[in-house]
Formats: sequence, C-alpha cells, structure tokens
Amino acid sequence: MATAADSELHVAAATGLRQVDQRYTAGRRVLVEVLDTASRPLSIPEILKQRRPRLPQSSVYRNLGVLEQAGVVRRVVSTDEFTRYELAEDLTSHHHHLVCSRCGNVEDFTPPPELERSVERARTSMGAGVGFNADTHRLDFIGTCRDCA
Repeated sequence: MATAADSELHVAAATGLRQVDQRYTAGRRVLVEVLDTASRPLSIPEILKQRRPRLPQSSVYRNLGVLEQAGVVRRVVSTDEFTRYELAEDLTSHHHHLVCSRCGNVEDFTPPPELERSVERARTSMGAGVGFNADTHRLDFIGTCRDCA
C-alpha cells in the first residue's frame, strides 16, 4: 500500500521529468523505487540485482541518465570503477557519504549538527572573496570501511 510520502516522491519525480520534456515511465518508476528503498547509494550492478520487472541493462543506464538530468537522481563518485546513484536530496534529506578507498563502498552519513553548522558557515562565507556563491555543499569522508579494515 502506497503511503503519502511514496505518492509525494512519485509526484516530485514526474514533475522533474516533465521539466526536461520526459515522461515518468514504468521503468523510471521502478528505478526511483529501488533507490528509495536503498539505505545507501547503489551501483548499476546492485540496481540490476534489485530491479523488479526485468529491465534491460541498457535501459537502466539510459533511464538513470534521464533521471539525473531531471534532478531526480544524483550520481555519487566512489573510489572504484562503479558510479553509484541515489535519489536527489530535494526528494530525501541532506546527508553526506563515507567512501571506502579500498572497496569503493559508499554509505550515507549524517554529521553531528555542530559540524553541519560549521560547514554551512564556511559555505556562505568562503566564496565572498572570489565572487562565488555556493548554493549547497557535499562532504565525503574517504577512508577504510569496517569490512576492509
């Protein structure tokens, strides 16, 4: 049974796609649902393992590109050969990433409020001297995960 949050997510995804003259197809909906239920950014091989109706691999690549263009999905670069994908923060919540430099795994991370406030202060002031207005920020901590330690 779909919840109000599920419905809002799909409305937001459809709206983003309409803004780039694209439709919210069944395949794109499946990708949004897979990413919505994930606890971390997923690589394409991980997405392919989880897809419910069988989508061709080429369709997954193509649809992720369209969803990214529409601002529905965000690409997360790791330290291995796989790019990972997650729903855009506009559709979820603000967070950062812990990236393993050995295996490339990426985990979501929400820093303590005082660190987030400090980064926000730096974001709003750092560009003033060079005429740059930073709209938002991303913070990735790169190190070694528990499995690789």
